[in-house]
Formats: sequence, structure tokens, C-alpha cells
Amino acid sequence: MYQHEDSGLKISVTPDYLEDESEPENSHYVWAYTIEIENTGPVPVQLIARKWVITDAMGRTEHVQGLGVIGEQPVIEPGGRFRYTSGAPLTTPSGFMQGSYEMQREDGQSFAAEIPGFSLDRPGDRARLH
Repeated sequence: MYQHEDSGLKISVTPDYLEDESEPENSHYVWAYTIEIENTGPVPVQLIARKWVITDAMGRTEHVQGLGVIGEQPVIEPGGRFRYTSGAPLTTPSGFMQGSYEMQREDGQSFAAEIPGFSLDRPGDRARLH
């Protein structure tokens, strides 16, 4: 699990390689990632938009941005949490994702919430230290 806490939000990410949806012989590798956003601040916040930079093992990057996540723009109350799962395909067996959410407090003030960078590694391909 990867975590980052700042600006009254704790964001946790857990990636998971989807072997059943991947086709290594066709250079198609798929990961799911589950994100939990916890509002540790004193006021409600709304997730407005997301920005991702997805980098594969060859250093190629893809920029993804859009409104909300999984079709939602949730309001997260103080002490509340929002959890969702999404996915990312790559043409290489490993990669890296990093990004941010545009959040808005109830007074209309917007701020960027950093999503902790996380690696996408196919099990068995991870580097091992001896």
C-alpha cells in the first residue's frame, strides 16, 4: 500500500496485477488499483477532477485527466472516506502511476491533493535483493 497525507486528506493506493485480464504474449498487462480518500480535515471536500501520468517500463508516458472518478464527484465529510477501484493497461510488464485530484472545500476554495506515486509490477518480475 502507498499513502500520502496532506491538506486534510489521507490518500491510500493498493495496486493489483490482473493476470486473468492480461495477455503477455500480446504485450497487454492490466492492473487494478484501489484508492481510499479519507478526509482528516474539519470541513467537507468534493473531488472535482483527476490528473494522472502513467509511465511504462520503456519510459513512455500517457497523461489522463477528467472530471471526477468512476463517474462520480463525491463529497467527503470530515472523518469520512471514499473508496473506489479503477484500472490501467500497459504494453510492458511494469510501470508507474502518479497524479493528483482537484479538490474543493465547501467555501469554494480549490486545492490539489497529491496521489502517492505507485509502481505497477507483475508478480514474479519484481527485483529481488540477495
